[in-house]
Amino acid sequence: MELGLYTFADVDPNAADKGAAGAERLKNLLEEIELADQVGLDVFGLGEHHRPDYVVSSPATVLAAAAVKTKNIRLTSAVSVLSSDEPVRVFQQFSTLDLLSNGRAEIMAGRGSFIESFPLFGYDLGDYDQLFAEKLDLLMAIRDQEVVTWTEGQLRPPINGRGVYPRPLQEKLPLWIAVGGTPQSVARAGALGLPVALAIIGGEYPRFAPLFHLYREAARRAGNDPATLKTSINVHGFIADTTELAADQFYGPQAAVMDRIGRERGWGPTNRAHYDAARGPIGNLFVGDPELVAEKIVAAHKVFGNDRFLIQMAIGLMPHDQIMRGIELYGTKVAPLVRKALTGSADGGKPAAKTG
Repeated sequence: MELGLYTFADVDPNAADKGAAGAERLKNLLEEIELADQVGLDVFGLGEHHRPDYVVSSPATVLAAAAVKTKNIRLTSAVSVLSSDEPVRVFQQFSTLDLLSNGRAEIMAGRGSFIESFPLFGYDLGDYDQLFAEKLDLLMAIRDQEVVTWTEGQLRPPINGRGVYPRPLQEKLPLWIAVGGTPQSVARAGALGLPVALAIIGGEYPRFAPLFHLYREAARRAGNDPATLKTSINVHGFIADTTELAADQFYGPQAAVMDRIGRERGWGPTNRAHYDAARGPIGNLFVGDPELVAEKIVAAHKVFGNDRFLIQMAIGLMPHDQIMRGIELYGTKVAPLVRKALTGSADGGKPAAKTG
């Protein structure tokens, strides 16, 4: 199983100098990606947002900077908001990233959990589902064909026999579909034969297992072999030297983010009791010391049979040094424990991790 990280690169939405705050966060972010590569983690993902509380609106740009600082880690969006973007440009940007990274680029496409990009780029929210379906179809066509003829859309003009360049180093640029808890989205990914990444940010994680059953059944019914399709679970969590330290360090920044989003969406405020319950054995938060987090990752794998596990540790205004320590522990302590439990080998066949 691949182990990795993702982040939205949070910044202070009330910073007096947003440029300076953004520059500092991106500097720290590149250090975090570089360390994740050095300690032997498999994947790093960046989410696309168009809000004052996140600094990454163009994941491919930041990942391109990371590509020249890293050697092995796979670099992916998490997610690209395909509904409000242009599939030709998305492909070109990630194909360029693939060339720069020597074949380590991926796209994780989704409809997006926020809506700011739709009015920003002139799209009607009433077309939310159709935009994603059409643009995903076009992106798949571009990925599969150098010269594209595509006439399937009603919201996007056709393409008639045009080449799309550059082409990636990988034979086929990996394309994942990111979903929340919507069964229709999961079934669509399976029917299209695309790997799926399931975000679990609330509730007890085993209750999401039926979605993977639905995904695999939809794939089988469409003639796709479920055994060839990868699955990922993407969660919130944090790792520190002790469970108490991890819980205390992560609570404040994570709660501030959840409360801010909650006010926008009509959720009730969070509290420490809810947070501590979510840290329980089947709760959605993967927070603790390396041994506890490794045990929970392995337990979740038994439920989902997932091929990838991504954790979002840099939520809210987490101090950079705490994030760096969490990444170091993830790569040097958690990953070997998980790999040994799942494969019998502490390195899972990977090169030895290093720090510094």
